[in-house]
Amino acid sequence: MPMTPQTRAVVDAAAAAFPRLGTEVVDAAEARRLLAARPAPPREPILVAAVDNRTVPGPAGAPAVPVRLYRPLDTVGPLPIVVFCHGGGFVICSLDSHDRFCRSMANATGALVISVDYRQAPEHRFPAAAEDAYAALCWAAEHAESLGGDPARIAVAGDSAGGNLATVTALMSRDRGGPDIAFQLLMYAMLDPACDTDSYRDNAEGYFTTAAHLRWFWTQYLNGDRDNPYLNPLRANVSGLPPAHMVTAEFDPLRDEGEAYGQLLRRAGVEADIHRYDDTFHGFMSMADHLPAARRANTTAFAALRSALSANPR
Repeated sequence: MPMTPQTRAVVDAAAAAFPRLGTEVVDAAEARRLLAARPAPPREPILVAAVDNRTVPGPAGAPAVPVRLYRPLDTVGPLPIVVFCHGGGFVICSLDSHDRFCRSMANATGALVISVDYRQAPEHRFPAAAEDAYAALCWAAEHAESLGGDPARIAVAGDSAGGNLATVTALMSRDRGGPDIAFQLLMYAMLDPACDTDSYRDNAEGYFTTAAHLRWFWTQYLNGDRDNPYLNPLRANVSGLPPAHMVTAEFDPLRDEGEAYGQLLRRAGVEADIHRYDDTFHGFMSMADHLPAARRANTTAFAALRSALSANPR
């Protein structure tokens, strides 16, 4: 079915304000400059109990990793912890671009949310972002009690490229002997550099995030082997990973690979709930102020996260 007029209006407004990455804009620094110059839309603030900017030790020989901690309203510790990786194709976006989403997540889940400002491509190609995310996870687990958190209840979460980093962090945690992760929240995850699925062809243009955007992002991040499981989780042995809640969008080039990953998890005996939202597009969950589907997706995803972190730890 075609997009509804309400969703089409949101898509067209978002696309008009976004650089034409991979075609007219091919320099990452210029892309970031153009995005930073956009006026911020007026919105009601989302209050949390506290926000704390810190730096944590990076991987061996690498710089410290900036993180931002969000403490939810009306909670008492020890709190569950969510280590969150923002989207942006490994190239753009930041702690600030996902600040509002992290505030909502913290309050809705009752968790201490730790948002990771990982190194970005092309200045830092694979595996820099993944190693930064894993370093932040290790710091969160090691310091959980001093932060008022519970080291036995840690989840990873991410959208788009951040969804890749979240599940790759879970793979690293399994392979490297910890920390233990209780749950994965993967939102329209960017998983496969092949960029060759029906949803890539069907949704290549006209739905905000284009196939050209995504291919350009992968070009910035790639550094050799396209089948490395820490780059492409669809090539991974996923047995032993924590349960996952997966969100996909009908009009998203990444839809099929996200659903394929959910099926890969299921075949390996990993519990995976796969939720495709019709009449939606890549990045829609950050637009809850405008789209009822985004509000439904957020409510469902945050409830799954809260439930998983309230249950007995794995």
